[in-house]
Amino acid sequence: MLKELFIGLSQNQMLNAAAKKYGLKLGAQSVVAGTNLPEAIQTIRELNSKGISATVDNLGEFVYERDEAVLAKEQILDVVRAIHENGVDAHISLKPSQLGLDIDYEFCLGNLRDIVDAAAKHDIFINIDMEDHARLQPSFDLLDELSKDYDNIGTVIQAYFYRAEEDIRKYKDFRLRLVKGAYKEPAEYAYTDKADIDRNYIELIEYHLLNGKFTSIATHDDKIIDHVKKFVEEHDVSRDKFEFQMLYGFRRDLQLKLAAEGYNFTTYVPFGNDWYGYFMRRLAERPQNLNLVAKQVFTPKTNAIIGLAAGAFLLGRLTKRK
Repeated sequence: MLKELFIGLSQNQMLNAAAKKYGLKLGAQSVVAGTNLPEAIQTIRELNSKGISATVDNLGEFVYERDEAVLAKEQILDVVRAIHENGVDAHISLKPSQLGLDIDYEFCLGNLRDIVDAAAKHDIFINIDMEDHARLQPSFDLLDELSKDYDNIGTVIQAYFYRAEEDIRKYKDFRLRLVKGAYKEPAEYAYTDKADIDRNYIELIEYHLLNGKFTSIATHDDKIIDHVKKFVEEHDVSRDKFEFQMLYGFRRDLQLKLAAEGYNFTTYVPFGNDWYGYFMRRLAERPQNLNLVAKQVFTPKTNAIIGLAAGAFLLGRLTKRK
């Protein structure tokens, strides 16, 4: 129920609009690296000084107007230039729906190609983030098409999908980020039980560590992290073949600890005004995240706003059932 609540909130257009209007005044600045590119670059510099790389997400998704998609492309090209000009250790994560996937496939492909081409000239890696099941195959199609001409791209495998094992075998020669999954998917497409998702996640990690090009293990789960540490030691997997990833603002002490222990580490650094949906899905993805950021984010003001939103969401659910 809690996951469904936060997914519902993430898709609430009124609350998304309010979040853009008020910026990060509601407290999400603890988990979003500002609303503009200079703030994001400063955050990356600070991470780099601690031995941590960054993957940068210029927040935005579910774009249905061509001019918005073109604007998003130009903003991401600005990020490419900023990474190069500032000499920071970072790459880019982006969502196809932000670049017009829901408008027209070829239009989205053209926008994405412009970004990948610009990034390739500066040896900057582009990660194609995966979204919900409706956009899954088209996103893989984009990767297939672009990989004919470029090798600076990779993607994400979501462990809750039944098809994940097939996908990871097909794309083993790509740099992959492995995650559990953050969207609410029907049982027709995905595992819904935590134990099943965790089991599949571990199997995917082990397979790609032994057979893949490079593995980004994106998790805050202590059990998974400890398992990976033991597994790579037992199977003599070079640390150059994998990294841990975590979200900006979550488990900062553990991020620093893993980097200090000599593991490659990358922090997912989101920035921009369109932060609300991202933030709500992070809470939906793993209920423990609520505890990780509670003291940093939730103030009497945010509690009241989220409480009102939750009430509206539940009322809407009850109304639909009548």
